[in-house]
Amino acid sequence: MHGTPPIDAVSLAIIEQLQEDGRRPYAAIGKAVGLSEAAVRQRVQKLLDQGVMQIVAVTDPLTVGLRRQAMVGINVEGDLDPVADALTAMDEVEYVVVTAGSFDLLIEIVCEDDDHLLETINKRIRTLPGVRSTESFVYLKLRKQTYTWGTR
Repeated sequence: MHGTPPIDAVSLAIIEQLQEDGRRPYAAIGKAVGLSEAAVRQRVQKLLDQGVMQIVAVTDPLTVGLRRQAMVGINVEGDLDPVADALTAMDEVEYVVVTAGSFDLLIEIVCEDDDHLLETINKRIRTLPGVRSTESFVYLKLRKQTYTWGTR
């Protein structure tokens, strides 16, 4: 996304339309934003190609058999990049952020159950070269999850 030109108001409006309903027809989006269906199609493709947005199906992890989620704070010795790269490659890891503060990295992991969570943290994350310590924050209840922040 770095190096992409600023997004104009029409593209933001298209993104808002897709955030409300990712399957909304381009013709309906065009009516809402004042463009033709073809123009909307071109803009959506450009936004996808530039990495500005993705169109994905978001699931509730509980409904697909993933009953345990946690945020894990990680402290690293030395270069963060190899650790961040290794975490990014793990299927259980949904989110990797380099941070400033108490932790070097914050990750979100989604697992089938407590045993899977323990195995992921203890056998796969803590054993990565450079990982000095971890602190886990197990989710008890999800109160809010939204993906509309891109256009506020």
